[in-house]
Amino acid sequence: MSGPGRIGVLISGRGSNMEALARACERSEIGARVVLVVSNEPSAPGLERAAALGIETAVVDHRRSRSREEHDRKLAELIDARGCDLICLAGYMRLLSPWFVARYPNRIMNVHPALLPAFPGVDAQSAALAHGVKVTGATVHFVDEDLDHGPIVLQKAVPVRDDDTAESLASRILVEEHALYPEAVRLFFEGRLRVEGRVVRIG
Repeated sequence: MSGPGRIGVLISGRGSNMEALARACERSEIGARVVLVVSNEPSAPGLERAAALGIETAVVDHRRSRSREEHDRKLAELIDARGCDLICLAGYMRLLSPWFVARYPNRIMNVHPALLPAFPGVDAQSAALAHGVKVTGATVHFVDEDLDHGPIVLQKAVPVRDDDTAESLASRILVEEHALYPEAVRLFFEGRLRVEGRVVRIG
C-alpha cells in the first residue's frame, strides 16, 4: 500500500472509537488517516467530534432509503469517492447488506464489547452479567454478512467484578476497545493480517 492509508468510519452515536482511531493516526501509530466519517443518524454526537478533528463528515439517513442495499450503495459512493482502503464500524448500529460486504471483502472492521462469539448484538455487557461470566472483553473482527460474526482479528479480556453494573463494565471494556481497535487497524495497514477461512493469521 503506497502512501498513507485512508480510513472511512461509520458511526451511529458518540464516536469515541472513531476518535481513538483518528488520534492514533495523528500520533503516527497507524500508517493511515481517517478521511471520512459517515453517520446514519443526523444527530449523532460523533459527527461534531469528527468535525472538531478536521475530518470530513456526511450523513446518510437510512430512513430515506427503501432498502438496506439502497442505503449501502449511497455509503459506497462516498467511501469510493474518498478512496478508502479500510472501513471501520464504530458504534454503527446497522447490519450491512450482503452487497456492501461483498464489495469490500476483508476491508470492513468492527469492534464489539464482548469476547465473540459470546454475546453478539446490543447490550452485550448486560448479557454478560446476566449469564454470570467471570471474564468478558472486547473483540475486533472483520465484518461478514452476519451480526458480529466475521473472522476475529484481536481480543482483550476484561474481568467481571462482583459489584459491576452494565455501565461500569462497559466503561472498562471501552478503555480496552480504544487500545485494541487502533492496534488491529495498524496491523491491517502494515499488511500483517492474512484471512484463512474464519482464522486471521498475524504475520
